[in-house]
Amino acid sequence: MNYKGKKAAFYTLGCKLNFSETSTIAGSFKEVGFERVEFDEKADIYVINTCSVTNQGDKASRNIVRKAVKQNPDAMVIVVGCYSQLKPDEVGHIEGVDMVLGTQEKFTIPAFIGDLSKKETTEIKTTRLKDIKNYHKAFSWGDRTRSFLKIQDGCDYYCSFCTIPYARGKSRNDNIANTTLEAQKAVAKGYKEVILTGVNIGDFGKTTGENFLDLLKSLEKVEGLHRLRLGSIEPNLLKDDIIELVANSKVLMPHFHIPLQSGSDEILSLMKRKYSTDLFKKRVERIREIVPHAFIGVDVIAGTNGETEKYFQESFDFINSLEISQLHAFTYSERSGTQALKIPWKVDVEERKNRTQKYINLSEKKLRAFYEKHIGSSQTALFEAQKSQDKMHGFTENYIKVEVPHSEDLVNQLGRVKLKSILPNGNAEVDIID
Repeated sequence: MNYKGKKAAFYTLGCKLNFSETSTIAGSFKEVGFERVEFDEKADIYVINTCSVTNQGDKASRNIVRKAVKQNPDAMVIVVGCYSQLKPDEVGHIEGVDMVLGTQEKFTIPAFIGDLSKKETTEIKTTRLKDIKNYHKAFSWGDRTRSFLKIQDGCDYYCSFCTIPYARGKSRNDNIANTTLEAQKAVAKGYKEVILTGVNIGDFGKTTGENFLDLLKSLEKVEGLHRLRLGSIEPNLLKDDIIELVANSKVLMPHFHIPLQSGSDEILSLMKRKYSTDLFKKRVERIREIVPHAFIGVDVIAGTNGETEKYFQESFDFINSLEISQLHAFTYSERSGTQALKIPWKVDVEERKNRTQKYINLSEKKLRAFYEKHIGSSQTALFEAQKSQDKMHGFTENYIKVEVPHSEDLVNQLGRVKLKSILPNGNAEVDIID
């Protein structure tokens, strides 16, 4: 069916992987004639790509659905993503939702929509977890200066607090040749920087007999790709040869994002994580040894079941001892069906928030120290399209956010800058030197 003249709007919640997939979904709409419009515009169909990592993710997803229904009560509303796969019936009961599609079905939405008429009852189409086997390639385009390139999907780890394996299925990927071709497509669209994304990117190659290191070596050679940035990679999969490749590369950026989740070995064991604090510390020390200027971001969860005050303090002290750049602190949220619900010692919700705030305060201290360490240095920044009060920002190789007066000529351009000082908003003030 041809939908020429019809308008489609998309909204993405959650991770960078979702952003890459939404772009691919939107592309399938364009192929059958749809015009893509902004989500706050009146459209004929709204597609919401949801997140379900936390209860807040579920709540945000419901609110966005209601916003779409309010904007055009006659429009078809389709909900996809992790929330749809995990709780299809719950999503289907949100007033105004016409269709709920699961992890596999979201990549073929145009095949389900018919004449765009509203449904009398919500249609739900999902695939059972054990049957989710297909890999769907994706990269983001059209709405950001940098492109998120999907290289892997699913997860085999089954950490006790996490629902992602139940939403996305087993770890899987395309081969190196095809993944490299996708990077080439992103560069052909004008992107100078590509960020690798997936559920567990270090697991790349599991279904094709290849490995993550060889993928990086292949992507390094993509003509016209100036910057390649790693997404989140598990510490047990961040091997020394990967760190060494980053240290010696002109394309791979000195930027690591390593999920820790807790600095207490007892809590890591309860979480069923595949590493110890000692291994994590060795990874950070190795990075600092051979890539001393690297940005190191770390994920941590506050208030998980079993985290007594003693274990929290152990975690806080451990993280404080590390030479990292920033923390991404999350408040623990119970997820139905996870093993964590069986762990005794529940942390009061307000105490979870207090612990999260302590991590946030520590993060601000770490980030400022990292920025101050680089004041006076000269680096290269890639400038973003976003504009705020006649200012624009960019990111250096090691992910320092810099701020300059807005200029259209700088958008998506690489420029040498000298870091001068830290502004009240936390960005670095710079001089453009060429």
